[in-house]
Amino acid sequence: MLKDLLLQFFLSVLPVFAFLLWHDKERGWRGFRLFITATSGISMILCLLTTSSISEYEIDFRVVPYVVGSLYGGYRALVALTFLYAGMRVTTLDNMEEMYGILIYLIFFLIILLFLIAPFQKAAAAKKEKIGVGIVSILIVVLAAIIYFFMHQAGVPWTSTVTLNVLTAAMGLLLAVWLSIYIIEGVKEKQQLHDKVIQLSASYRNEVEKLQQFIDKAPIAVMMVDRAGIITHVNEESFRLLGMKDSFTSVEDLKKQPYDNVFQTGEDHACMPLLEQALSGNSTTTVPQLEEGAMLLYTTVTLRDTCNQEVAGAALIAQDVTELSQLRDEIGRMDRLSLVGQMAASITHEIRNPMAVIRGFVQLIQERSPKSQHDYFRIIMEELDRTNLIINDFLSLAQNRELKMELASINTTINDLAPLLHADANLRGQSLEVSLCDDMPLMKLNAREMKQMLLNIARNGMEAMEEKGVLRIRTDYRDEEISIYISDDGAGIPQDKISHMFEPFFTTKTSGTGLGLPLCLSIAERHGGRIDVQTSEGYGTTFIVTFNIMEAAAGHSKS
Repeated sequence: MLKDLLLQFFLSVLPVFAFLLWHDKERGWRGFRLFITATSGISMILCLLTTSSISEYEIDFRVVPYVVGSLYGGYRALVALTFLYAGMRVTTLDNMEEMYGILIYLIFFLIILLFLIAPFQKAAAAKKEKIGVGIVSILIVVLAAIIYFFMHQAGVPWTSTVTLNVLTAAMGLLLAVWLSIYIIEGVKEKQQLHDKVIQLSASYRNEVEKLQQFIDKAPIAVMMVDRAGIITHVNEESFRLLGMKDSFTSVEDLKKQPYDNVFQTGEDHACMPLLEQALSGNSTTTVPQLEEGAMLLYTTVTLRDTCNQEVAGAALIAQDVTELSQLRDEIGRMDRLSLVGQMAASITHEIRNPMAVIRGFVQLIQERSPKSQHDYFRIIMEELDRTNLIINDFLSLAQNRELKMELASINTTINDLAPLLHADANLRGQSLEVSLCDDMPLMKLNAREMKQMLLNIARNGMEAMEEKGVLRIRTDYRDEEISIYISDDGAGIPQDKISHMFEPFFTTKTSGTGLGLPLCLSIAERHGGRIDVQTSEGYGTTFIVTFNIMEAAAGHSKS
């Protein structure tokens, strides 16, 4: 009897051992349900073929693969294994009483499994073992009751041998189902750990690659050494900022080299002392150094082991802050110039009042002077008027006042200016041609400032031409941009002077102030636009004023 039960035990756990041979970490759990269902069915058949009996009542362990296969295979496995179990059991029945007993047993068992499959598959490993052992425990009680019933019907006494056999079979069933679930869950836990290790490895590798790319592409020099001073990482920027020996031509040549063997000898920089301090455990150190007109900022960081906080290496970072230093100086200079500009604007504004008084008294003196001196007074008043005009231009350029913008068409502004420009052109013996775009959209603008800008550029063009010259004004609209083209037939602008055209007080005219074009640029920028210049010596110049109406609208909405 014991040998039969041992054979039944090993056959009942056959699906689990087959699973151990079938399972592969790379494949994971793909196809597991189908596999466990098929092997459980085979195990049930083998258990049936080796059935043993207790007091002429047949007993086998087929219930173990039936329970394990149903719990892990799901509802489809339950249906398939139930039909297989019932089909095999019917062939061994001798009378209707046994059939009724098996039918009641299967219905009772099906109800339990139907309610427990879903909770079982969601439960933790320890709870799954309890569920499996609990189901088999109920089964053992039912089987013991059935055996007792049939023995009582047959008049067979319940002896100690029967009790021992039943207990042995019960322990074998409980051990088989527990062992099956324990082994499967153990493999599942190892699979989860394997997947987690792979995921963490992939995530770690991805982060390392991103950090590597950042270090390699960053505009700073980075060198890392281990605790022995051997270089483990260095980027291309290090060649430019750290002063490597000429014998090292690539990053790979520097790796695995002692850091004190790669720097050029005789170089008066702080790299080696800083790395020595970092490897000795000193805190982060930052040292600025001026080398061949460039300002470099050296920083070293001590790298420590996160477990025992011992020194694991050091990192040297070098950054070229020359441009930053220059920008800081430039900002300081601009702040000083801004202060001077504000003071000059205030002083200039106050100068206009006494000048107006002077002009009034000059007119009064002129009325009382002989006519032979009137030309002198005319020259004085013209110079006063010119000085006042310079002051007005300067104040317009210096003051950053808020503009009142309204929706209008640039074509309307040009049409308003056209009569004045025609009159100026006629006085100079020149002509004016205006060509306006038909489908010009509205844009937000300040009409007074826009007229001032266009008038300044147009008059500059007229002054650059001789008689018979033609000034052309054209507008265009495409790709959400409004463009104004103002072209002259003058001599053009020399290339060496184009870059200085919009600088305040720069002028090529003998009587110019150098404030006209800077003022025009300031007006264009306040409208969200720009001014481009196309010129060719001997063939004239074209000023192109461009406004992006989308950007201009966005800029005005923020202000």
